[in-house]
Amino acid sequence: MLKTVLHSKLHRVKVTEANLNYIGSITIDRNLIEKADITVNEKVQVVNMNNGERFSTYVIPGKRNSGVICLNGAAARLAEVGDEVIIMSYVQVDESELTDWEPILLFFDENNNIIENE
Repeated sequence: MLKTVLHSKLHRVKVTEANLNYIGSITIDRNLIEKADITVNEKVQVVNMNNGERFSTYVIPGKRNSGVICLNGAAARLAEVGDEVIIMSYVQVDESELTDWEPILLFFDENNNIIENE
């Protein structure tokens, strides 16, 4: 049996931009995408710590080492620049693998630099 479990989490990363006039998605610094093992165009869940909004969208790559977290299209209405969000990706894992399953957890400072990587 397959179970859907947390694959990676960008914990309390700050929104740096909001672009209502883009067709959709979330732009994430390419380096952060790679560290979190997220695939370009992958579906992610976003939770806004400031207002409680929760939504799903897909990832597009931003400039490497820029720290960019940009909500595009309709998602731009769900957060303001400076809001802290949690971005989560999920994966399906065979139940037999769950005993040793470890998600990638990334934690950030106020400038979206990784401060701890578990």
